[in-house]
This record gives sequence, C-alpha cells and structure tokens, in this order.
Amino acid sequence: MDQDNNQSSPKRGGGKPPRGGQGGAKRQEAVQAPKKLSKRTSGTMNRRSRSRKDGPKLRVIPLGGLDGIGKNMTAFECGDDMIVIDAGIMFPDDGHPGIDLILPDYTYVLEHADKLRGIFITHGHEDHTGALPYLVKDLGAHVPILGTKLTLGFINGKFEEHRLRNEKLTEVHPGDHVELGCFSLDFFAVNHSIPGALGVYLRCPAGSVLHTGDFKLDQTPIDGVRTDFNALSHFGHLGVDLMMSDSTNAQKTEFTKSEAEVGKALRPIIASAKQRVIVAAFSSHIHRVQQVYDAAVACGRKVVVTGRSMVQNTKIAEDLGYLHVDSNNIIDAYDMNDLPPEKVVVLCTGSQGEPLSALARMANGEHRTVSIEAGDTVIISATPVPGNEKAVTRVINCLAKIGADVYDKSRALVHVSGHAGSEELKLVLSIVQPKYFMPVHGEAAHLRAHARLAEAVGIPHDHIFVMDNGDTLTLDRSGVRRGAPIEESGVVFVDGMSVGDTSPRVLRDRTLLAGDGVVICSVAVDAKKDRQVGPTDVIMRGVSGGDDPELIEDACARVEKALADTISAGKGHDVNALEKSVREAVSKLLWDRLRRRPVVIPTVIKI
Repeated sequence: MDQDNNQSSPKRGGGKPPRGGQGGAKRQEAVQAPKKLSKRTSGTMNRRSRSRKDGPKLRVIPLGGLDGIGKNMTAFECGDDMIVIDAGIMFPDDGHPGIDLILPDYTYVLEHADKLRGIFITHGHEDHTGALPYLVKDLGAHVPILGTKLTLGFINGKFEEHRLRNEKLTEVHPGDHVELGCFSLDFFAVNHSIPGALGVYLRCPAGSVLHTGDFKLDQTPIDGVRTDFNALSHFGHLGVDLMMSDSTNAQKTEFTKSEAEVGKALRPIIASAKQRVIVAAFSSHIHRVQQVYDAAVACGRKVVVTGRSMVQNTKIAEDLGYLHVDSNNIIDAYDMNDLPPEKVVVLCTGSQGEPLSALARMANGEHRTVSIEAGDTVIISATPVPGNEKAVTRVINCLAKIGADVYDKSRALVHVSGHAGSEELKLVLSIVQPKYFMPVHGEAAHLRAHARLAEAVGIPHDHIFVMDNGDTLTLDRSGVRRGAPIEESGVVFVDGMSVGDTSPRVLRDRTLLAGDGVVICSVAVDAKKDRQVGPTDVIMRGVSGGDDPELIEDACARVEKALADTISAGKGHDVNALEKSVREAVSKLLWDRLRRRPVVIPTVIKI
C-alpha cells in the first residue's frame, strides 16, 4: 500500500461513486463482506493472540480532541512501530486574540519519528486534517498518509497551499486491509456530514482497538453510504479490547435527523424567497452543497459559489465525482447582476461568523461582488461550533439591520448534525460490545456523558477511561490500564508565519491590551551621576481618560518620584530595578484613578 502516487489506484471498485449508491457492485462487496475479511484475517488474529503474553504493549496516546471540538489526533505505539490517526486543528475564539489556528502539540510524534509507519485520516474535515501540513513539514520525511479519495483530495489541496510535493497519499476503501509495521488496519464505512468517512479496526500483537471516527446512523443518506452495521458486528465478534468513539452529541437524547430532511426544508424557503438567497455552510459539507444546488435548480435559480475554501472544495468534490452539478447552472459572481435577484442563489462560507469569511464581509458591506440588500434571504446552514456563538450572533444582527430575512436552525430545519445522538451511540456500543471503552472527540461534558452511556449498556465502570490530552492508556494481555502521561502535550499556536512561538503570556498581554490599553513611560538617567536628565515622556493608548492632561502630568510626577526613591535606595545602577519601580508607581496611579490595569511599559535609558 506504500504507493508514491498522489492519488493511488483503488484496490477494489474504483471510478466515480454514483449518487444513491455505494460506488458500484465491487464497492458494495468491499463494504459488506465480513466473511471474506474474517477468512483473511482470523488466522492472523489467532496467531497474535497466542503471542500476546510475549509481545509488546500497545500505548494509546491522545494528543488532541479531548478538550473541545477540534485538533483531533491520537498516536498508537507498539514496540518499534507507531501510527497516528487524524491530525486536526481547532479554530481560535475570543480567548486567543491574533491567533490564526490551534494545533495539537505533536512533539511526541516528532521525537519518535523513526517509529512512525503511517498516518490514517478518518475524513476530510479541518478538525481532522488541518494540522497535517505542519506535521509533515516538521517530520521532514515522506510517511504514508491513508484516506479515501475525497479525503486525500482535500489533503492534497492543503499540501499544494503549503508547497508540499510528492507525499505518499494512499487511497483506501471500506473493506480494505492494510499492514503498517506490526499494525493491521481494516476500514469500514461510516456516515457523517462529509462523503468518504471511515472507521478503523486496528490490531497489533498486544490487542485490538476499534476507532469509529466521526459518525451518525443516517438510514436515508444522500449518497447511499450508511454506517456499516455488518462490519461493526463482525469486528465485535472477532473481539474489541478497546473502543474509541465520537462523543460530540452524547448529551442529545434524540436520534440525529437524516441529512435528506435538510433538502426538504431548503426547497420551500428558496421557492418562496422574493429576492436573492444566500446560503452559508461548511465548505467541506458536500452533501449540503449538493442539496443547496438541487433546491436552487428546482426553483429555477442559478448558483454562485464564493469564498476561497468553498470554491476550492466544491471543485475538488466535482472533479472526484462526489458533487454532481451542471456547469450551465453555475455562474460567476461578477455575472450575477445580469440576472434578476429572484433567479440567484449564492453559496458561501461564513456559517461560523468568521470575520474574513464571505458572509461576514457581505454583512459588513465589504464583499467585492455580493452586497446583501433588504428583502434578501440568508440561510445559515450550520450549528455554531462551541466558542463561535457570539461571532455568529454578530453576523446575524448585522444582517437583520440590513433587512435580510435570516433562517438558522432555530427557525427551520436548515441544518442537521453529522454526529450520532445518545441512542445511536448506545446502539453501536451494544453491537460492538468492547471490553474497554474510551470516549473521544468532544469537550469534557461530552466525554463524561458518553462514559455514562457506556456504563448504561453494561460496560463496567472501571473499564471506562475518560482521558485528557497527553494521558496514555496501556493495553496488553492483562487488559487496559492508565499509563504515565507524556511530557509534551497541549497546544501549538499558529500566528501568521509563526508556529509555536506564541506563548500564553503573549496571549495574556494581548488580552490586556485589548481590554485596558497600554502606557509607555520613557525617561533618561545619567549613568555617572545617577540622576534623571531631561523630561519624562508618558504616552497612553487605549486607556480610558488617557488623553486627560492632568492624568498625564500626575503620571510623570509619579515616574520621577519613583526614580528618585530608587536611586536614593542605592539602586540607581540597576536598570531593572528602576523600570520595576516606574511600572509599579504608574500602575498604582491608574488603578486608584481609573480602576484599570493597562500594560505599563517603562523604558529607562542610561546615558
């Protein structure tokens, strides 16, 4: 499977998957052939089971994904071999001013790069693929990267942006079997909010792990690909020592609705709209894009696609056969004004309120080609990721001020989740019947809720592990237990061209600057005579009342007194002591007068 071509030829099936099907008869056989899979692998499993007492231990090392929705990444280490599942990012919130992306800290993988045999990406969402270009750059070696055709298509697009060439992208399908070092990987189909999602059954001499990836149990999917119950049952029969499963919707009691229900809601909204319709969705949600396109065409409208990632991902999906559109129904944004407003649907990014996204720029009147007018209909076809609620609300309020008619999921069924609800999670747990369980992919509350579901279906409490990033599990013939955490864990901030150089202290300073402003105090001291020379200069920026001449005058007086007192105490030679005294004096003045603590930057120059 270690093919060097960027788009390896499939082992089975192949061709463009038709709508409403599994990708042809051969693909159907690959997904639903547990007997064939069992025949091929059961002997290997028995031999490995007998050798477990002498074999190495399996360490499961979650590097991300257990403290929020994003930056999913887990390493599996057995003897001299290691594989990684997913390498995602998390988007910053208001607590990360100036940060572009948040990566998992994958230092452990880099330190053991000689063991790394491959990286498997479960599906093409950013929270599972976004860190991959950074990881590949840091590794400095070509490691096999496994995924489905669409997943690799999105990854290849990212690699081109980062100018990465000749990476080992290896296409896999449901039903495929791959050997990476001592690891055996068997892939199975799962339904999610993106085509080409997979789960994996992983085996090594120490035991077996089933990783569901992100999934739900949609029985009327847009592309006909359902979560493979047959494979889950088959792997459960072979034996699953540890199961790792998606926890995002563990707190939701109902079954997640089918994606097909969104199409039923979109069509009447678009049909009844009097002017243009603008739909904001995730650019990777190809099923949603297909339904928006179908509804627009059914209502006699042309579709405009705008937003960099939306244009890029829809083109990739169309080229690979996952998106079915007629070019006659797609128009350029610059040609939109040639059509009546009631004949246009604009498909764009911005469902999360991102400041630079297409929808946010439209709402602020800053988009180059699309301006929203009173009477336009805007559909936000997504749920805000935790932390993005305020940003989405800001965009909705801007749209409301313009006079747009805004639909979100609170008003109509314009979005359904791609993650399984609690009843679906219990059903999958009951089918697999793992010996041990580790909830993944979610915030702490989601993981705890999923743990309770596992206990409810009969998994013993002491066989359930709610972990933090950097914790480890050890699996051997005696079972699964907690191991020592790794030393390097946490997050890495991407700040412009800088990766990993932005510390928590920098973020704290940025937060203070945004909240209370900055004060710069400059003064010169005679190095020989230890006394101040020249005037004191105090500049305040972003400080309430900072333009008050009396406040500036008092601040200068405090600076001069602090310098004199420090020099009198015999510390005139110590610049650090002088600057500390200035900082404390000005900070105390501003707190007493304004009840504010701006960043105070003292500069003492020795001349």
